[in-house]
Amino acid sequence: MSELLSYNTEYLKTKNGYWTAREICQQPRIWREAANQIEAIRPRINAWLTPLLKQKDLRIILTGAGTSAYVGDAIAPHLSQQTGRVFEAISTTDIVGNAKQYLLKDIPTLLISYGRSGNSPESVAAVNLANQVIDNCYHLVITCNPEGNLALSAKNKDNVFSLLMPEGTLDQSFAMTSSFTSMLVSTLTVFHPQTEQLAQAAHWAESFLDNGISKLKQHALQPTQRLVFLGAGGLQGIAREAALKVLELTSGQVLSYCESPLGFRHGPKSLMNADTEVVFLCSNDSYTKLYDQDLLNELQRDNQALAITCLNNEFFGQTAELSDVWASLPYILYCQILAFFKSMQANITPDNPCPSGEVNRVVQGVTIYPLD
Repeated sequence: MSELLSYNTEYLKTKNGYWTAREICQQPRIWREAANQIEAIRPRINAWLTPLLKQKDLRIILTGAGTSAYVGDAIAPHLSQQTGRVFEAISTTDIVGNAKQYLLKDIPTLLISYGRSGNSPESVAAVNLANQVIDNCYHLVITCNPEGNLALSAKNKDNVFSLLMPEGTLDQSFAMTSSFTSMLVSTLTVFHPQTEQLAQAAHWAESFLDNGISKLKQHALQPTQRLVFLGAGGLQGIAREAALKVLELTSGQVLSYCESPLGFRHGPKSLMNADTEVVFLCSNDSYTKLYDQDLLNELQRDNQALAITCLNNEFFGQTAELSDVWASLPYILYCQILAFFKSMQANITPDNPCPSGEVNRVVQGVTIYPLD
C-alpha cells in the first residue's frame, strides 16, 4: 500500500491532499531532471545568452508574482556574488503597477520571467511593458506550462529564449512546490552550475523524506498560532516562500511572518508569544552565522517561543555543509511539509485550501491598463 508523507495515498485523495503531497515528494528527482535538461541544451542556451552577457551594462532582472517572485529573491544575491554581475529581483506585480519606476529606457535589460502556469495577468503584461519601455530588451522565459500565455508569447521571437521545466512541475495542487524549486534549480544551472552541491541538496532532501517525516508530523501537532521564518541574504527569500506556504495551506488559520535575523529585532519581534513557533533557516556563511547565533541565543534566553527549530546540516543529519542557495532546497522542502501537516491536521484540503474561491490557483480579477 503506497504512502506519501506518512499518509495512505487513497486517504489523501479523499482528503484532497494527494497532489500537494506527491508534488512535494517528487522534488529531489525533479531537481536532477531540471539540471540535466539544462545541460542537454547548453549549446543552444550559450549561443543565445553569451552575446547578451558580453554587454557590460546589461541589467538582469528576475521577475514573477507571488511564489514565482521569490525565486529571484532566493537566488539573486548568490548569482551576483558568483558571477560578478548584478541580478535584481523585482516582482511582476511591482513592474506592472509602477513600470516607469522600475524599467529604464536606455539600459539594455535581460528580463528573466518565472511562471508556473504562465497565465497570471501580470506575467505577460510585464514582458509587454518591458518591450514598450526599454530600447533593448531580452527575455528568458522559465515556465512549467508549454501552453501558457508566457510560453506562447515567446514563440518565434529573436529576443526571447524559452525554458520549459520537466514534466510534472505544472503543479496540480493550489500551492506551488515543485514548480518553485525546479525554476530555482534551472536558473542556477544556467548561470552558475554546481553539480556536487545539487547532488548533496537532493541527498539531504531524500534522507529527510525517508527518515524525518514521522518526527515532523508529531512536531506539527503543537498548537501553533503564529509561525515565524527567519533567514539572511537569499535565505530570506526562502523564508518568504515558507511563510506563504503556511498561509496558503492553512487558509490563514496559522498566521505567518518572515524576516532576516537582524531585521527581526527592529519591531517584528513584538509578535513573539507562547503560541509562536520559529523556524530558523541557518546560514552556512561563517560571518553570517555570527548574527544568526546571536539572535538564536536571544530567543532562547527570552524563552517566549512555543518552539524553535534550526535548519542546518546537523538537523538533516549531514556532516558536510551546503552553500546557502543550495541548502535552501532541503530547507523549503521541510517548510512545505510542515505547512502540509498543519493543513491536514486542521482538516483543510491542501490541494484546494480555499474552495470558496476568494484566492485562486491562477490569480483572477486583475485589470491590465495601457501605459502611456
